[in-house]
Amino acid sequence: MPCCCHRYYGFLLWCHWAKLWSFDTTTRLRWSNIYTKSAKTTPASHTCTASACLLKVVGRVLLLQLIDYLTRNYMSDPFVTKLMNTARIHILPSMNPDGFESSGRDCMYSLGRFNKNGVDLNRNFPDAFLSNREQVREKEVEAVMKWLKTEQFILSANLHGGAVVASYPYDNSNGGSELQGDSSITPDNDVFVHLAKTYSVNHVSMQKGSKCYDSMDFPDGITNGYSWYPLQGGMQDYNYVWAQCLEITLELSCCKFPPENDLPGLWDANKPALLAYMQQVHLGLKGQVFFSNGTPVQNASVEVQGRRNLCPFRTDHNGEYYRLLLPGNYTIMVTYPGYEPLTETVSVPYGPDRFTALTHNFQFQKSASTKVVVKTEPTCPSPEVSNEKNHSATPMPSTITAITALTLTLLTLLL
Repeated sequence: MPCCCHRYYGFLLWCHWAKLWSFDTTTRLRWSNIYTKSAKTTPASHTCTASACLLKVVGRVLLLQLIDYLTRNYMSDPFVTKLMNTARIHILPSMNPDGFESSGRDCMYSLGRFNKNGVDLNRNFPDAFLSNREQVREKEVEAVMKWLKTEQFILSANLHGGAVVASYPYDNSNGGSELQGDSSITPDNDVFVHLAKTYSVNHVSMQKGSKCYDSMDFPDGITNGYSWYPLQGGMQDYNYVWAQCLEITLELSCCKFPPENDLPGLWDANKPALLAYMQQVHLGLKGQVFFSNGTPVQNASVEVQGRRNLCPFRTDHNGEYYRLLLPGNYTIMVTYPGYEPLTETVSVPYGPDRFTALTHNFQFQKSASTKVVVKTEPTCPSPEVSNEKNHSATPMPSTITAITALTLTLLTLLL
């Protein structure tokens, strides 16, 4: 029987005294898995834990509270039960434990945005819009990049503080076709806007466009990342381009380190939004691609007409694909070298309310008698990194053996 448990990743170990360890909820659950990780510090004399400091980093506390809420309400709350029966939920409460330990504890202090080496981790990921991507990656960034290759993540969010807004990709641009007005627009912009609005309208106040101090107005409580302020090396762009995972950035509090007595109100404000956002993992299409003999096809390209992704979405080693799409009609093109391309129009009749995306499988026939040239445009840029020689845009392995569950992740960058 599956259980609610931790997943230990050996590469998620920091080179400094603050280390990332796995968090075990210990609660056994029927038909679901929740894999979580949280920060634990050594040596034991360090006493500032997630529940001991008078001032808290918001995202870290909210995600720990979310873990507790999901495990306590499984089998008693119908929504939580359905969510956990149909999705694998990975939670990383703190990506930058060294930054957390070194941070100031006043409201807007920003020292904690940097790791032990003085690097802003949310500027250290490979950037598709930069010509030179060969730079040293921090250990924390390397670990997350490896983590993204262990599962086929579908939906993600990273939690920050210092504003109240849902920000969506792109965060950067090189002045190409993605630049529309003052925004850098992805091929899946409609989905990203929907995801951002899902969070903002389910939040107690975000959709009102509340301002923090001297910040700008955010209509509907959302913003395109580039329109807000351009940044290079951001994680949400990396996840979308190379990990085929749609991620948004959630700024959840004007104060980066709110007082402890503010935390219950922040949890109440964000709980319905977190749950509604996680349900969006069931948007759109999922399925498998097979050869004519029924063998799953790994690395087949599954593209949606009119959405020219920088890196095509591809099937994993089980031949599985996932595309987050709003209800509507879509022309799906499936290609694999040596086979005639498959093109089918598929109707997506419903959203995520059924807790399952529409399943639609594809099957190649016998290989073409003449050589089939599969167009590879748009060319997928390589996320070359000096510390990670073998990293590529190949599909990530998956533990899913049947199309019954989708995978999402929530994590906190200390920013």
